[in-house]
Amino acid sequence: MSEFVTVCETGPRDGLQISKGIMPTAIKTRWIAAIAAAGVPMIEVGSFVPPKLIPQMADTAEITRRAVLLPNVTIMTLVPNLRGAQNAYAAGAHRISTPVSVSEGHSRSNINKTPAEAVEEVKRMAEWLKEQPRKVPLEAGCATAFGCSIDGRIPLANVIRVAVGLVEAGADEITLADTVGYGNPALIKETVRAVRAEIGDRLIGLHLHDTCGVGIANALAGLEEGIRKFDSSLAGLGGCPFAPGASGNIVTEDLVFMLESMGFRTGIDLAKLLKARDILREGLPNEAIHGNLARAGIPRTYACAA
Repeated sequence: MSEFVTVCETGPRDGLQISKGIMPTAIKTRWIAAIAAAGVPMIEVGSFVPPKLIPQMADTAEITRRAVLLPNVTIMTLVPNLRGAQNAYAAGAHRISTPVSVSEGHSRSNINKTPAEAVEEVKRMAEWLKEQPRKVPLEAGCATAFGCSIDGRIPLANVIRVAVGLVEAGADEITLADTVGYGNPALIKETVRAVRAEIGDRLIGLHLHDTCGVGIANALAGLEEGIRKFDSSLAGLGGCPFAPGASGNIVTEDLVFMLESMGFRTGIDLAKLLKARDILREGLPNEAIHGNLARAGIPRTYACAA
């Protein structure tokens, strides 16, 4: 198990979008730089959404312009539509992600579109991006793929239909997102296998939340099915403001510890990553933060993968 696993830090986006306070831009810039300096290979630094809806993301353009100057890290931003993709491109984002909910209820709550209408918007984004001189990959996430706090259970056929539709619309890569954290290892395995059977290697990653306490177990299930890219959030922050009951992402520090202890390579320095929590506390002093590794400390038996 010496394979490389890409850990995408989504704390500056998913982690902050439901925070009670707003992290100052200067501190957010230092926080992202510290995460990058720890060796995290990909960071989702914000989302291009109307500030009146998510004021925590009002500085995303400025943050993106600063972050793309950092060495050895891919900077990604989330967008809901073509206008957002154009703004992300103008700010210099290396990679763009867009969520398309499998759940009708969440899709309407999140972007006021049906899943089919959201797929059509992805097609417009993909066509526009392909016309630009600088090539920027478009990653589309199948949100609520493992359950929804509005619609409940999600039929597997619906997940497959959305994933196939996104590929046909021109998305370069697909992730499956447990937006509200209702998944379990058996469901992760079943869904990954079924979607991969339809779209092959276009399925690259999982975006997992830890609402019910099985987020890391779900990551392990994904690993066993060949997934080699995972979204996570420093200190386990995160949640969707348009999905009732959604709580934090899987904890980046805990995920990296598990991966490296198993022999997978991440390129991440755990000690430096843990220090980045200090800047998070500075920027959001009243926010609850999580993480088993941070409480326990790095075990004396720990050795990172070669």
